[in-house]
Amino acid sequence: MGRLFDDFGLIVKKGLPLIDVRAPVEFGKGAFRGAVNLPLMNDEERRLVGIRYKEMGNAEAVKLGHELVSGRVKESRVEAWCDFIRERPDTLLYCFRGGQRSQIAQRWIAEAGYEIPRLRGGYKAFRRFLIEEIERIAGLLTPLSLGGRTGSGKTLLLSEISASIDLEGLANHRGSAFGRRITPQPTQITFENDLAYDLINRSDRYGCRLVFEDEGKNVGRLYLPRPLYESLEMAPLVILETPMSKRVEITWKEYVADAQKEYLKSGGADALRAWRDAVATAMDRIERRLGGVRHKEVRKMLDEAFEEQLRSGDLSAHKEWVEYLLREYYDPMYDYQIKKRAERVVFRGDFESVKEYLLEATKP
Repeated sequence: MGRLFDDFGLIVKKGLPLIDVRAPVEFGKGAFRGAVNLPLMNDEERRLVGIRYKEMGNAEAVKLGHELVSGRVKESRVEAWCDFIRERPDTLLYCFRGGQRSQIAQRWIAEAGYEIPRLRGGYKAFRRFLIEEIERIAGLLTPLSLGGRTGSGKTLLLSEISASIDLEGLANHRGSAFGRRITPQPTQITFENDLAYDLINRSDRYGCRLVFEDEGKNVGRLYLPRPLYESLEMAPLVILETPMSKRVEITWKEYVADAQKEYLKSGGADALRAWRDAVATAMDRIERRLGGVRHKEVRKMLDEAFEEQLRSGDLSAHKEWVEYLLREYYDPMYDYQIKKRAERVVFRGDFESVKEYLLEATKP
């Protein structure tokens, strides 16, 4: 039996590379940061072995697995593992429970001349460790919550505070009705795993005084683990105040200029129309809260701005509907929400003063 490794905290703090030998369908449901999927069996091979196991038991299933992964198939998979290990000698190996698949892979790698440890308990044990760490750290946190109206630059400010965790970045979502990106959000499991990595590393480096952007329970379709949400729910609020003109510029850049670049990078002749349709769909999602008249008006602004862009290449006309949504939709909603939490506000200010306050508040 090869070497086992179970210092999961060290994996997180050092960012150790991982080889996940589970099938792609398993990897797709959730993975660890720094893990690469180099499976022992592909999805179809795993399916066939699973059928054999149900029908004839473990011994016959293992026999079929060796038949399916033999010859050139076996050679190519061992070669992929060894190529990865040569570039990253501190690599660790795992399967779901640290059982047969990782043992077989570890043995074949050793026969090829490389000795690497496998995770004791595999994916399941490491995943349990990360969830327990979220709960443990959430119980110790004395967090600060960074709030402010939409477009005030909270994400930009957060990037300048080392003792912070960017929940929207981890969730690949801008945290609003218009927050979807062209690339999909991670799975809930991957989101939680990445969140655990950041909580462990930030709290280890800066202590438990960490800054988070003011969020609800959900970021897009993902949700915050309950222990963390409960910790953030009563956190002191620091409010970033930004003039409307600057908020329009920030929102326009993120949701129009930068978003269109993402769509164009994805390719396709209709990339810009796909962006326009995504924005229109987001507007339709808030029609009931916006009201029929205002919804019709803002959709008209979008259509006219898009046609102007196609004619002249000028994106600035989109600022009209951006400002309209900020004034008519986001600001009233924000004012209502912040009024209910006024007693939690401990500081207000512009970008530089809030930055200075947070840097001082999070000194180790």
